[in-house]
Amino acid sequence: MKTMQPYMLGTGNAASEIGVSDRYQEIKFRVFDLTLEYLDQQGVEGDGIPAAALQDEIARAIAVVLMSRGIALNMRERAQLIEDVQNEIVGFGPLEPLLRDPDVDDVIVNGPATIFVERRGELEPVQTRFRDTTHLMNVIQRIVSPIGRRVDEGTPYVDGRLPDGSRVNVIIPPVALDGPILSIRKFKHIPLTGEDLVRSRSMTADMLNYLANAVRGKKNILICGGTGSGKTTLLNVLSSYIGAKERLVTIEDAAELQLQQSHVVRLETRPSSPDGASEVTARDLLRNVLRMRPDRIILGEVRSSEAIEMLQAMGTGHDGSMATLHANAPRDALERLEMLIGLHGFSTDLQAVRRFISGAVHIVVHTARRSDGKRKVVSVCEVAGMEGPTYSLREIFSDDETEKRRVV
Repeated sequence: MKTMQPYMLGTGNAASEIGVSDRYQEIKFRVFDLTLEYLDQQGVEGDGIPAAALQDEIARAIAVVLMSRGIALNMRERAQLIEDVQNEIVGFGPLEPLLRDPDVDDVIVNGPATIFVERRGELEPVQTRFRDTTHLMNVIQRIVSPIGRRVDEGTPYVDGRLPDGSRVNVIIPPVALDGPILSIRKFKHIPLTGEDLVRSRSMTADMLNYLANAVRGKKNILICGGTGSGKTTLLNVLSSYIGAKERLVTIEDAAELQLQQSHVVRLETRPSSPDGASEVTARDLLRNVLRMRPDRIILGEVRSSEAIEMLQAMGTGHDGSMATLHANAPRDALERLEMLIGLHGFSTDLQAVRRFISGAVHIVVHTARRSDGKRKVVSVCEVAGMEGPTYSLREIFSDDETEKRRVV
């Protein structure tokens, strides 16, 4: 009889130590294939089986496989292996522990062997990995299939969301040269409040009070900033100051907003698909929303021709609407709106476009992620109309917390 050489771990938390052991990863992948084969022979399927019953079946299968291969694991290691195999069968495999970790905000997969997570604003590598590209692609297909999306060589990129609301982006070869790329922005089940942002020093109490009163006073607000700077988080926080009796309509590419009001209509865009389903753009939805008697419209992100309809709505009776936009400063945000309008058929002279924008947008809020990973509101500006050929912006707050500083 072959002598079994036990694989032992160090002391401490078993789950965390096992999860980062390369040796354990190798054992898990070996046992996983054999366990699946055994379960298949026994007629056990993951779907429709209660979790406890599935765990029992996996435990029996693992015991058989470990015995046949001469691998010895202690009780803690076996418990972790059962959980990992269950994640492979009914979850998202190696991603499951990262998605359950409350400290992880983003999960970034750069090919099967390289995974990063963002904790407290900083990216750090983890030793969790996929077995190979096929393993990673299987998990990707498990993510996108339930939401009616497909990713293959003909459609090498896709946006979507997990059942819990987390936002997902996938890019695969031949567009991604080094293997499939998967990015997940985790959905926060307990939305942050304005007080949370003040406590974390993402904004000052005076900023919050000013913006809360602006929302209550139905000012049109544009939130600008770079990727991952906290635009959607701030939009979600500001929406909490909208009155409970108002009818709100949200338009997003991937639903993330968590509005607390009772009368909310949530709309989501749809990309065109290979099976012939027609694309539904934010502009299409905005045109329909205007017929739905909304009190306010909240647009997750302005990125294309919907800028025209958004500004028209803001300027014609839908005061208190809000949107986000990628831009590096308040003035840049207004100039980006000019560009989007010009690119999509709003044919008039530049001064007319600027008057159109300055009449629709009342406040521009700029968010940024600092070098230490912290997200902050760095500027709050009022749009005070035009001063000659340029926008007149009055900066109410800046990152140095100096109030009422006027800028031209």
